[in-house]
Amino acid sequence: MPEPAAPVVAPYGDVMAAAEEYLRLFHAENPAEGPVEPRLREVRAEIGRRGTYTHTPAELAFGARVAWRNSGRCIGRLYWRSLRVRDRRHVNDPGQVAAECVEHLRDAAPGGRIRPTITVFAPDRPGAPGPRIWNEQLIRYAGYEMDDGSVVGDPRYAGFTTMLRKLGWPGGPGTPFDVLPLAVSAGSGPPLLADVPGDAVLEVPISHPVYPWFEEFGLRWHAVPAISNMCLEIGGVCYRAAPFNGWYMGTEIGARNLADEDRYDLMPAVARRMGLEVGNDRSLWRDHALVELNVAVLHSFERAGVTMTDHHTESRRFLIHLEREERAGRICPADWSWIVPPISGSATPVFHRYYDEARLSPAFVQHPDSLELGLGRAARRGW
Repeated sequence: MPEPAAPVVAPYGDVMAAAEEYLRLFHAENPAEGPVEPRLREVRAEIGRRGTYTHTPAELAFGARVAWRNSGRCIGRLYWRSLRVRDRRHVNDPGQVAAECVEHLRDAAPGGRIRPTITVFAPDRPGAPGPRIWNEQLIRYAGYEMDDGSVVGDPRYAGFTTMLRKLGWPGGPGTPFDVLPLAVSAGSGPPLLADVPGDAVLEVPISHPVYPWFEEFGLRWHAVPAISNMCLEIGGVCYRAAPFNGWYMGTEIGARNLADEDRYDLMPAVARRMGLEVGNDRSLWRDHALVELNVAVLHSFERAGVTMTDHHTESRRFLIHLEREERAGRICPADWSWIVPPISGSATPVFHRYYDEARLSPAFVQHPDSLELGLGRAARRGW
């Protein structure tokens, strides 16, 4: 039997209340749009007929930017007004969604200059859910489970990789950095799988400014961190497929993706090549190795001419953003555990204060994780 469809729109009263709250915000911050009352009458009538309503292009763009402004886990919100909005609300077909995601990657990084970008696809409608992208990010690397229990590639995506292979993906060459295909669905059926062309995947080889042996690890990382499994919610309308990107902060790669024990776990190998005493915690070998991993990442992106920021610079920028929001009379929500960098936290200014953790709207909302959703659905249906 088909699995029950999740509700795709709130009851009339909830939608109208959310729409009114958002439209009043939109008109208050955009006085050139005129008074809000005529627009509220239009929206009430449309919700009465269809159970939902359609944002104007200006409402969509402002809502996407404010959702970034409200993202409590993002340290890089100073430039929220610069978000480029690709309006693809007419696109619902999984194949077309995948093709537009590829164009998003190309459009977001011309010549290595990363531009904050979002692509918004068809929203949920009453009885008609919009498309969904199962990938956590548009670019992620496969994790191949070996017979001995080890993983070649990214262990975080081992289960997702196994599911995609059961769905028909033949796998890549078997390197630690094989790009996973996009998995896009519409409705409750299995997802369409679409490979990401090589020319849409901007990658940076990782080297070190002092240690030439670093290149022997054969490391690289993709340059556009496009999150693709969060719902953009604006005024009671849910856009389940709305991939968006800024640019990387070096620690995201050097202190997490390449360093975490459940990811590429490179700190022990780096420490041994540095001649550090890895058997003694008091030698602080992890700290030394972690710093050099981050030095390598920042050096490599700079050498390649690809946009990246460091955690000290971004911490100062965030406090500028915070001051601007306070001057504007707005709450600036922030999750301390995400805002403080994963390396040298107390050496950055964001460490030494508390933050508001209010949940504001519009917002990027974490619905059931795409990875868990996909694995669970695949297991139930035998995909």
